[in-house]
Amino acid sequence: MAKPEPKVFHKMHVKTGDTVQVIAGKDKGKVGEVIKALPQLSKVLVKGVNIKTKHVKPQQEGESGKIVTQEFPIHSSNVMLYSSKQNIASRVCYTFTAEGKKVRMLQKTGEILDK
Repeated sequence: MAKPEPKVFHKMHVKTGDTVQVIAGKDKGKVGEVIKALPQLSKVLVKGVNIKTKHVKPQQEGESGKIVTQEFPIHSSNVMLYSSKQNIASRVCYTFTAEGKKVRMLQKTGEILDK
């Protein structure tokens, strides 16, 4: 009997609530907020990006089927953190505050992301 594969959580540069810009794929250039981060898959769910149409069968008698549009995850390497103040995408670097707390910072603008 084979052992179950252990869950691997990948370190990602984005977190839930971050504003990101898509840098690759069919939605390249779109800006949205990260709804959910999936570190097991190295993917993120971005609002308004990678929208697919799903046909849903009726669940109960007399109910009609539906066509639902919803966001699907994209790989975290295809998004870059975005500064809404200066409208520019940037890589992330890490720095320390005066209190000695490690925070994320945008390289191009110097904007601190973590509060």
